[in-house]
Amino acid sequence: MPPQPIHARAFDQGQTPTISCVNLSETDLGVSFDDLVRALQKFVDEHFAPVWHTPCKLVKTTGRIPKLNWAIVFVDTKKDAQDEGWHDLTPHGLPLSMVFVKTTLDGGDSVSVTASHELAEMLVDPGVQMGAQGPRGVWYAYETADAVEADEFLVDGIAMTDFVYPAWFEGFHKPKSTKFDHLGKCTRPFEIRKGGYMSVFHGGRWKEKGPSRTRRKDFTTSFKKSEHHRARFRSDPREALNSKKSLGGS
Repeated sequence: MPPQPIHARAFDQGQTPTISCVNLSETDLGVSFDDLVRALQKFVDEHFAPVWHTPCKLVKTTGRIPKLNWAIVFVDTKKDAQDEGWHDLTPHGLPLSMVFVKTTLDGGDSVSVTASHELAEMLVDPGVQMGAQGPRGVWYAYETADAVEADEFLVDGIAMTDFVYPAWFEGFHKPKSTKFDHLGKCTRPFEIRKGGYMSVFHGGRWKEKGPSRTRRKDFTTSFKKSEHHRARFRSDPREALNSKKSLGGS
């Protein structure tokens, strides 16, 4: 196998990131973009950051994304999109979340839930590289919304994703001994709720465990290590969205 390209990541965990919210979708989001950005900020401030200690400042951005900003970009879809959103990098090597609006709506889901899902996971693991050892030596990716992605709650009348707590990744907890997710649906560490899934590494390869309704078709089989999204980024940061200009590249 030829050597894989190395993508530099310039983000600095421990700082409070400013995250540009960019709407490039021509599809109606089902909610005002201004209201959505405000609700996402409240989701972080009042629900997510008090648990994970990952504050951020969300700003609505048109035109170029400032060089040091992270980003959440809303687009209709992408030709290789297998699900409703994913993590990637901006042209400057900073965390980027993509929300595929048409793909989400066609699946009968809410754009706000997909956006809050990607935001929650980007804040905790911006480099898509962290994990925790679970039962029987299985390595669980540090994804904070996947296991409970079918559960949601309202923030100012706008649906947001449930998310797991740090205790969910701590196998020493006894069942029902503490809170494992925000809505209190999980009763033990590493529990995958109905409609959820998790990326796990075992036997030398990444797999999807407990595939959700939105991923069942794509993730019923194992992936080679080099094919799974945890083992590679989806785009060269110089070619994100096939257009540096759309993400503020220089």
